[in-house]
Amino acid sequence: MKPETGKPHQIETAILTDGSMRVSVLNYGAITQGWWYKDVPLILGFEDPNEYLTDTRYLGAIVGRVANRISGATFDLDGASFELNANEGKNTLHGGDDGLSKQFWELEPIAQNEVFLSYVSRDGEGGFPGEIRFEVRICLLGPRLVYSIAAQPDRPTPISIAQHNFYTLGASEGVDRHKLRLASNRYLKIDDQGIPSGRVLATTDKALDFSKPKTIGSAPEGIDHYFCFDHDRGPKAPVAELTSPSGLALTVYSDQPGAQVYSGYELTKLRRTSRGVCIEPSGYPNAPNISSFPSIIYTPEYPYRQELILEVSEE
Repeated sequence: MKPETGKPHQIETAILTDGSMRVSVLNYGAITQGWWYKDVPLILGFEDPNEYLTDTRYLGAIVGRVANRISGATFDLDGASFELNANEGKNTLHGGDDGLSKQFWELEPIAQNEVFLSYVSRDGEGGFPGEIRFEVRICLLGPRLVYSIAAQPDRPTPISIAQHNFYTLGASEGVDRHKLRLASNRYLKIDDQGIPSGRVLATTDKALDFSKPKTIGSAPEGIDHYFCFDHDRGPKAPVAELTSPSGLALTVYSDQPGAQVYSGYELTKLRRTSRGVCIEPSGYPNAPNISSFPSIIYTPEYPYRQELILEVSEE
């Protein structure tokens, strides 16, 4: 990897602390390397930061410009067609090989419990139009971890960011026995490449129905789907709740329309602990190619904003 002149090229680490919680953040990929509660690891992570340079699973990263998949690595906008970097077969995943998770960000510690990261994505990076300044503020307010994400483009362009933690809540044996509840009774139908067709299906009476708490392992083929959050949920209502057999629980609050949930069933050989589950609030995947999906086009007058709040408790 050869960073551009003037960009940082060494991995830097910031440690946030508040009460009985601790978080480790890297400037590479704006990655959350670790999150601990009373020294119990809550997410998957590598001990050696350099292992993230070759990681293909996006552990703890901020992913984009456009999270999830774009079919055919192409989309049209304002009469122009844009060819993107195809990094998953013929499709684009998480912004391509030069996505946000593969960049060195500027890292600025703000306080003992807060860090600010920024990155300027140049026009044409990954094939996407427009220059964008991305900012991520991570604040640890035990028992909460808050991600405030902003993006200011200089022209209309698609933006959809996801935070890609793999949650374990201290489990070393995997998350099949963890219980998950989602504020959702709908999900996006996908093809064999994980690309949404445009159809929104009801989860009722299906293996993917997590409108009431049930174990992650109850989905026999694993979970790697985008769930649409309930429209009528209150502004302060959680969008997801994850409970470990140990009694630790994670509550997720988000202002996004839905989330990709991935149960990590393909993860192997990760150090420190086994697979975890991703809950990735973001815009609808492949939205630039499906007009019926909520738009993810942002402009200089209408910049991107997202807030993600993660709260840990003991039952």
